[in-house]
Amino acid sequence: MAVDAKTDRTDLGQFKVCSSQGGMSCTATTITKEDEPFDFMRSLCEGALAGVAAGGVVESVLYPIDTIKTRLQAVRGGGKIVLRGLYSGLAGNLAGVLPASAIFVGVYEPTKQILTKSFPEHLSVLAQLIAGAVGGAASSVVRVPTEVVKQRMQMSHFASAPDAVRCIVTKEGFRGLYAGYGSFLLRDLPFDALQFCIYEQLRMGYKLAAKRDLKDSETALIGAFAGAITGAITTPLDVIKTRLMVQGSAKQYEGILHCVSTIAKEEGTSALFKGMGPRVLWIGIGGSIFFGVLERSKKMLADRRVQHDLDSKSD
Repeated sequence: MAVDAKTDRTDLGQFKVCSSQGGMSCTATTITKEDEPFDFMRSLCEGALAGVAAGGVVESVLYPIDTIKTRLQAVRGGGKIVLRGLYSGLAGNLAGVLPASAIFVGVYEPTKQILTKSFPEHLSVLAQLIAGAVGGAASSVVRVPTEVVKQRMQMSHFASAPDAVRCIVTKEGFRGLYAGYGSFLLRDLPFDALQFCIYEQLRMGYKLAAKRDLKDSETALIGAFAGAITGAITTPLDVIKTRLMVQGSAKQYEGILHCVSTIAKEEGTSALFKGMGPRVLWIGIGGSIFFGVLERSKKMLADRRVQHDLDSKSD
């Protein structure tokens, strides 16, 4: 059952508005999102800033788990994984993660607001699913090359991010930076849509039931749950994407369907769930951190903007 997204009133802050007419008197004013007209550019910019903060924190904290997951998925048969250099490629990855996170949240927030206002109340879930997919598609232009370089470095193919980019372009052409692009979209568009939809529905449902704003710990818990569930569901898509991205010029797999059939034939269907444990752990913890930082950043930006507007009006 969908939660009515239009009843999700978020307090942006409570401020004292004072008047000197007939003596000094002050009243507390609570400003909500419903009191403000929709501003596309403001929503985009604030979403982008919040996305940078959330994406940067979660990537830095959880990078080693992601490295282990990648190595587990990439190894064929009963091969062993190497546990050295778990932060290999982090700096180069952040150079891509920060703008990608900015693009994703910057596109997701205004798209969600536009669709939520345009769709009937009972279709709020669809609005959130579409917004998540649109945000994912927009950010994929940056995310895919970043992911390719990161995973090649996690497999110890290159010494540095610039070296990785140079070698990939030399051997495979510019298209090499977008290796596995189709499988990336196959994994990430459903993932982004599901994760953000599950999070939004749980957050709004909890908020309506509690009749108050969520605490930071509650936001983090909901984010963890949404991330873990989505991560488990999309593990086979992640395995396919990883195999296609790390194969380089060897071309063991000719495409998504060939990759699936080859894995199933040579390693069994259980291989499609390789790395699910680290993936669920990584995305669950990541969801907790990401959504916690995201909501806190959005609130700080909104409070600062509202206070600035009130100060401007009082001058």
